[in-house]
Amino acid sequence: MSFLGVGVSPGNVAGTKMKLFDRKVILAELILRCSVCALALVSALLIATDVEVREIFTIQKKAKYTDMKALVFLVVVNGIAAAYSLVQAVRCVVGLMKGSVLSSKPLALAIFFGDQAVAYLCVAGIAAAAQSAAFAKLGEPELQWMKICNMYGKFCNQVGEGIVSALLASIGMVLISCISAFSLFRLYGGSKTRQSSRW
Repeated sequence: MSFLGVGVSPGNVAGTKMKLFDRKVILAELILRCSVCALALVSALLIATDVEVREIFTIQKKAKYTDMKALVFLVVVNGIAAAYSLVQAVRCVVGLMKGSVLSSKPLALAIFFGDQAVAYLCVAGIAAAAQSAAFAKLGEPELQWMKICNMYGKFCNQVGEGIVSALLASIGMVLISCISAFSLFRLYGGSKTRQSSRW
């Protein structure tokens, strides 16, 4: 017995209700993947194109994202997430057009591990960038680190917008990971009858 198709594989369920449910799951996955691709790309572009030049005592100082390694990591992670999401979105579109459900266990496992890896990378990139942004905004008086955002306000604002976009992309990747876990574990349950063991 299962609720909402949990514990059943597409091969052992008859009727159109399951096909409709699978179509809704694939459509939700497609929307999330397209959203992650767009948000990660916007974040990478906002951060990578951010430059501010400031003159201090006749010396020009240029603030750019490569000055903070956490921002470089975030740009790379967002590029990976955007490319991966685009490839997987194409797979979803092909699946919708063919009307086929993912029934290959090795492929479902590969997608699951890929989604998990990209989700963890996105969360790690956000954590590193948020910590660096906090130091830039608030400084650290005990270590005599000054508030960089007081000097480079435009730079910090644009980086902040990029971090918010990356945060939304990472939330989307976590949701996608849940969908791929559901799709994978659904393939492993319900097709065999369970026998009770005697003690």
